[in-house]
Amino acid sequence: MVSRFALTASVVALLLSPATGFAGSRGPLQIIVSKDQQSLVVYDGDAVIATSPVSTGKAGHTTPSGIFSILEKRRHHKSNIYSNAPMPFMQRLTWSGIALHGSNHVPDYPASHGCVRLPSEFAASLYKLTERGVHVLISDRQITPLEVKSALLFRPAPIDLQPPLSDVPLRPAISQAGDAPVEVAMREPPGGANSARSTEEPIRILITRSDTRDTMREVQTSLDFLGYAPGAIDGHAGPATIAALRAFQASEGIDGDGKLTPDLTDRLLRKAGRTPPQNGKILVRQGFKPLFEAGLTIDKPEEALGTHFLQFRHNEEEGAEGKWFGVSLENHLPASTKKRLGISTEADPFAYNGIQRTLARMTISDDVRKRVEALLAEGSSLSIADMESGLETGQGTDFITITRTRPGE
Repeated sequence: MVSRFALTASVVALLLSPATGFAGSRGPLQIIVSKDQQSLVVYDGDAVIATSPVSTGKAGHTTPSGIFSILEKRRHHKSNIYSNAPMPFMQRLTWSGIALHGSNHVPDYPASHGCVRLPSEFAASLYKLTERGVHVLISDRQITPLEVKSALLFRPAPIDLQPPLSDVPLRPAISQAGDAPVEVAMREPPGGANSARSTEEPIRILITRSDTRDTMREVQTSLDFLGYAPGAIDGHAGPATIAALRAFQASEGIDGDGKLTPDLTDRLLRKAGRTPPQNGKILVRQGFKPLFEAGLTIDKPEEALGTHFLQFRHNEEEGAEGKWFGVSLENHLPASTKKRLGISTEADPFAYNGIQRTLARMTISDDVRKRVEALLAEGSSLSIADMESGLETGQGTDFITITRTRPGE
């Protein structure tokens, strides 16, 4: 029996050879870097179109694993951290300093200060092929995208569908948070609703769990609606929010300690005519900017969702509904995080049909589905993770998910 960890014979042969040239590309690309193999593979759907050896970060400067996208490209760039070291054909993955770039020294072992070094000639070819927003996945083991079929996956809305105004409150990324929710309109494609879908900019979707900040935002919104002035609706229990909770408790004739309990949350939300937040949420970005977020329901919340990435292809070869291609990434959550999220069962990144099983646990309302599908275009992506994107996700980024590939990292 062939090991489930084994690569296909064709990919193995490519990885054992020097950098290979680029075959013809038919759709949106994704780049997968394997730290174990010290390799890079460029995929078009599930087809390999180019490979190259790489050199990732050495001990003490480990290249982070996870889901990234190209944020910036510079043909001539010098490091602002390491003595103006040249980084030709630089393609930035994080604003904190991780990038793909060319080098004249690409040994077959980790040797960089965190970036992914590419042979100079290959770096130049790859630079010509990519654009901002192309996804780059970095994993310990070699992973290969496969077609994923699920009733929950989004499909394109009819081209002549007029996108409605959104009534879903926008919660910006942490670095962009304001004092109140924002109402946003769904963008109509250039040239009107009947324009070809290929002219639309792809969206980035993240499905994750709701957390205590989401509950606190609902509480703050309810307090504000009832006239208790909680301060910024930011998910943090600051002095103004605590004072507002105490005032609400006093008006209800209960102990005014300002501590949020499930009973107090339920009473407050019912008083404001709001419902408790669902245990999951979907966030949507486009052009490195947040569009909207909404709730969804996750079945068996005690089981980890795992970390998965899917990309949508929609052209004449994929048919009217298009196809999704996905991979699962290894990600070990810290014990404290699992306790906070109520997770008792770890995800198995090697499980058969793991992505489909995770998707089958989710329920998304028809309204939210229509909003997403009205924006769906070729190259759109869907990330699934137990934790919302961290500090790397912010102004001028897609959703960046950092994974821990070994327990305790």
